[in-house]
Amino acid sequence: MDFLNGEVLLIDKELNWTSFDVVNALRNSILRKLKLKKVKVGHAGTLDPLATGLLIICTGKKTREIDQYQAEDKIYTGIITLGATRPSHDLETEITKSYDYSHIGESQILDAAKELTGEIEQTPPMFSAIKVDGVRAYDAARENIDLKLKSRKVTIHQFEITKVEMPNIYFEIKCSKGTYIRSIARDLGLALNNGAYLSELRRTAIGSFSVDKALNVEEARQLIKDAEITPIF
Repeated sequence: MDFLNGEVLLIDKELNWTSFDVVNALRNSILRKLKLKKVKVGHAGTLDPLATGLLIICTGKKTREIDQYQAEDKIYTGIITLGATRPSHDLETEITKSYDYSHIGESQILDAAKELTGEIEQTPPMFSAIKVDGVRAYDAARENIDLKLKSRKVTIHQFEITKVEMPNIYFEIKCSKGTYIRSIARDLGLALNNGAYLSELRRTAIGSFSVDKALNVEEARQLIKDAEITPIF
């Protein structure tokens, strides 16, 4: 393997790891293997700590291709839970309001999903890394600072409801770059005049890359340790 000229590693990120944690772990393994003090390593698209699944890691000169991979469509599976709202729209924050969802049927859920399919205007969640006037949205949210986030166009190619076990709605979504699935969860709740949040998320594909071909971090570390390395001259 030639980590300086560049390799693309497919990683199945585990729960509670940040994307930077993965990059840092693999960079350290590569540095030990090459006996160097510096090597370029980056990822092509952040996954939240509470999400699992496919993370593309690029090394060396392959880091130039990161923008190309980030631009690809993504596929996610997960669970949206009805009947409550949380500031982060996922399990990171506590429930702030509860709702009765007993009157909501599966047909209404399917209709709401259709409303959120195609090219839509989406407002990112406050708990996100987006910057407004140099301030990260999640920093403002944690300080209870009211930061106005602009909506933007994203494309939801497919929003399939795969199973309904109230209050949990199982889904598969294929979407464009820049889509926040937590915002989809929030907006599904709004479409149903209810509350909703994302309780589970897994990224299964980025473009033609599938999580089925990915290694977990420990497997990737072992791969790096055992790899035959292109000599450095």
